[in-house]
Amino acid sequence: MKFVIQRVTSASVTVDNQIIGQIDKGFLVLIGITHDDTKEIANKMIKKLIGLRIFEDENGKTNLDLKTVDGSLLLISQFTLYADCKHGNRPGFTDAGAPDFANEMYEYIISECKKSVPNVQTGSFGADMKVSLLNDGPFTIILDSKELM
Repeated sequence: MKFVIQRVTSASVTVDNQIIGQIDKGFLVLIGITHDDTKEIANKMIKKLIGLRIFEDENGKTNLDLKTVDGSLLLISQFTLYADCKHGNRPGFTDAGAPDFANEMYEYIISECKKSVPNVQTGSFGADMKVSLLNDGPFTIILDSKELM
């Protein structure tokens, strides 16, 4: 499982020219699921995501977490995080989880995040989405479950 976390001052996702998810201060999270991911792995990733202290305190130090700053989440499924670019110029996606499984895991992540974060917005699994953001910093972190286990 991979999360690309961007600290944002605002972010939105649009499908068919309609905004379907929008947040102010918080994290835009691109989520990649692979074949052997589990709910246990998702739980560890979510715990790390929610606990990241990457918002500035009164002294300008990145010391505050999402809850402390009353931040929101915009969660976007993105299978391309598992692109394999080793051979040729056209990426392969065999490491990405099968759509039914990946959607089930994505929905699980959403439901678990909603237990801790009051405002969780989402994209639409499998849709052609347009994502806009104002990256704050810029501040981007990549979490890979293989590095957390």
